[in-house]
Amino acid sequence: MTDSQLIREIKEGNVELYSELMSRYQRKILAFVYHMLKSSNMELLAEDLCSETFYKAFRSLHSFREVDASFSTWLYTIARNTVLSELRKQRSGNVPLEESGVVPVAPQENAPEHAVLRNERVMLVRDAINNLPEKQRSAIILREYDQLDYQEIAGILGQSVSSVKSLLFRARSSVKTQLEPYFFEPMYEPYEGMKNR
Repeated sequence: MTDSQLIREIKEGNVELYSELMSRYQRKILAFVYHMLKSSNMELLAEDLCSETFYKAFRSLHSFREVDASFSTWLYTIARNTVLSELRKQRSGNVPLEESGVVPVAPQENAPEHAVLRNERVMLVRDAINNLPEKQRSAIILREYDQLDYQEIAGILGQSVSSVKSLLFRARSSVKTQLEPYFFEPMYEPYEGMKNR
């Protein structure tokens, strides 16, 4: 069944089919929510906010119209708004939260020093993305992690396609600038006596 067929059935009363719809998007929405929360060290709330997203979507499914957006775009928009609402709430309450410390595990066949370097690079890239302004961060997560096209991202962020392209350009440039000191070393350092010749 397509998303449209499932939604039609759910609207007609077959609410048990909502679990099928959830299973199609749960991993993607959870990953998106997790990445959005990472910059505020609130990853521990990812599963709760993912569940809240699906609950809100279920409650509002009767108002969903495919002519306005695809189901996935609509769902990502709900997820984004849920996260932004939680971030505002936490900022106003100044509630301290600890970092989860989730680090990708390298395959055992690799030497330990390579695993450490790879994990360090992954963390550097994540930190660079987390330092971006909210719209740039959302755009790059949706594009690079969730592999959405420009039109879908535009729908989720409420922007034009050209604005999304601009956001992505600025986001990638910023990430590159942040990472340059770690990945691109200068060819040589001028000797002390040669600086002003």
